[in-house]
Amino acid sequence: MWQIWLTGFLALLAGVALGFFIARKYMMNYLKKNPPINEQMLKMMMMQMGMKPSQKKINQMMSAMNKQMK
Repeated sequence: MWQIWLTGFLALLAGVALGFFIARKYMMNYLKKNPPINEQMLKMMMMQMGMKPSQKKINQMMSAMNKQMK
């Protein structure tokens, strides 16, 4: 009887671990294809903070965010 419980528990544990890694891989691919912030959003945020964004500054911030994502 205890073998059935042990097998069920191990199957549940394996399923949870496998599900976690599949979900993690899916989210990493999704965020790589659809970054959470783009240049227009960054420009709007800088303007709301009272800064006058130049294209050079936006490019620097985007490259810094892309490096951090990797």
